[in-house]
Order: sequence, then C-alpha cells, then structure tokens
Amino acid sequence: MKNTYENSVAIPDGVKCKFSGNLLECSKGNTNLSKAFENPNLILTVGEKEIVIKCNQSNRKSVASVNSYVSHIKNMFHGIKERFVYEMEICNVHFPMTVKAEKDKVVITNFLGEKVPRSANILPGVEVKIEGTKIKISSADVEKAGQTAANIEKASAVTNKDRRIFQDGIFITKKPGVNI
Repeated sequence: MKNTYENSVAIPDGVKCKFSGNLLECSKGNTNLSKAFENPNLILTVGEKEIVIKCNQSNRKSVASVNSYVSHIKNMFHGIKERFVYEMEICNVHFPMTVKAEKDKVVITNFLGEKVPRSANILPGVEVKIEGTKIKISSADVEKAGQTAANIEKASAVTNKDRRIFQDGIFITKKPGVNI
C-alpha cells in the first residue's frame, strides 16, 4: 500500500495562480477568485503549469480530501473562464408578488399578501437580474452563486400552509450543468 497520495490539476492558459499561507488566488484578466484551503494534512504546491495536492497518508479520508480540493480548483478555473449561472422562476397563484434586486439584497413584497416585505442576501461578487418572472444569478464563484440562489428560495418559503394549494414561491429551475 502506498504511503502518499497526490493528484494534480493543469493550469489553463492565461490563468495566474498564487498560493500563500492557506489562500489560493487565481486570476485572469479582471476576474479574481480566492479560496482558503485549511487542511493541515494536505500540501498544495503551485507550479508553472499545474497545481499539485499531496497528502502523506493514503487512507480513504485523505484521498477524498485531495480529490475534493481538485474539484474546488477545477470549479475556480471554470468560473474564471465563464460565469456560473442559476435560473429561477417566480410563481404566484394567490397574490401578485413583486421582486426587486437592490444593492445587496433581493426584496420580495406582497408575498401571500403579507404586509412586511421579505428579503434575501446577495453575496459579494454575484449579479442578480430580474426579467419578468425569471431571475438570473451569475457569478465566477459557484459557491456564492448557489448560496445566493438558496437564500432567495428560502426567503420565499411557505410555512404552516398546504403546499398543494399555496404553490407560491421562487424556485430554482436551472443549475450550472443541470436542468431541473
């Protein structure tokens, strides 16, 4: 059985990577992404053409951690190349709700006839566009785009009512790479 395990990711053309402390920074043009990698058992080294992640153990958890880091780095490279886009649909059956994107939050008014507006946070680096009943969320960071979509979906959740009748809400209809 091997004592060490390593995996590598090729750096795409035009992408500059720098690793200092526990922070990996990747940039291309005016798009910058950074992510903290805080596992003391893993060693991350940045070369000219590839990033190598190595661990001194080859047990199941260490191999899973290395492969997770590889996936995170590939997502960073994909986000630098093209933005991750989530699409959402505004559905209202009972009361016509209005949805507005402000500076750092999405405000939902008249949801189920409520007097107090609901709001969802927009994370920094995320663009939200509202066109009719469609909402497009785009970001270079897949985690921030997904969390913003989840915040909007959670803010429009219906509680203590029959979901078969009260079908109002804002729902994710398309994720990056997946049609729902």
